Amino acid sequence: MVNIHEAKTHLSRLIEQAIKGEPFIIAKAGKPLVKVTPLSAPDTTQVKRIGFMAGEVEVPDDFERMGSDEIEVIFGGKN
Repeated sequence: MVNIHEAKTHLSRLIEQAIKGEPFIIAKAGKPLVKVTPLSAPDTTQVKRIGFMAGEVEVPDDFERMGSDEIEVIFGGKN
């Protein structure tokens, strides 16, 4: 944990350490405010939601044409 002043003073070095797998926390008056981690390191506390609705949604066969008549009228196609 580093305070804001130290983080500003040594930001480049701290970022390099975070990239190498050493995340750090920036604090103000001893109270943790933010955690800095590299983007390539996924947050393990987040729930992965990929595919959470797989098989629950059906796309109609005419999906690409839905509302086309109304869209043409709006944009000056048909009157």
